[in-house]
Amino acid sequence: MYHFAGLEGKRVKLIPLEIEHSIPLFECSRDPLIWASYPVQINTIEEMDKFVYKALEGRERKEQFPFAVFDKELNEFVGTTRFLRISEEHGNLNIGSTWYSPKVWRTRVNSETKFLMIRYVFEVLNTVRIEIVTTTENVRSQRAIERLGATREGLLRKKYYNKDYFIYSVIKSEWNDVKSRLEGFLTEDRYTEEQHHYVREESR
Repeated sequence: MYHFAGLEGKRVKLIPLEIEHSIPLFECSRDPLIWASYPVQINTIEEMDKFVYKALEGRERKEQFPFAVFDKELNEFVGTTRFLRISEEHGNLNIGSTWYSPKVWRTRVNSETKFLMIRYVFEVLNTVRIEIVTTTENVRSQRAIERLGATREGLLRKKYYNKDYFIYSVIKSEWNDVKSRLEGFLTEDRYTEEQHHYVREESR
């Protein structure tokens, strides 16, 4: 049976989401740029509570495993991400519902988060495939996903919230190449806007 737990890297800690994370997540999500291409909008603490409760309900059903992302360098929570559409029977899952505070855009936070998550599913859970989806309008997200080495498979028309999405995947046989790419990103001394774009995966 798949088992999920917190993950930790050099800069980030992925902490299993709990309702008490609602306040720090709301506080770090006040920049409207975060929601510019995201399918839902979170404008009030009540809406953040609803977002968190919905994620926790998904975890109870074993469909999702959400995280609050803690930046050890800034010593604060900076966003959230999750495993979702978990299918142990078929050996696959999604990574998505990711957003970050602009404070950590174009830093190692997202690359390290993705590295920890993808490494865990392929090397610990022995998953066959992961998927990431993003809206067709979010070009920056598409470029960032493609930099991981993920393959764009096709278009999902009006899939979630009446929006069109591109679907990307990585399969286990590709993991060594993707791992090398991510390790290369994480050993670079500097992150530039051109190299490391902010990812907002809208998979819900």
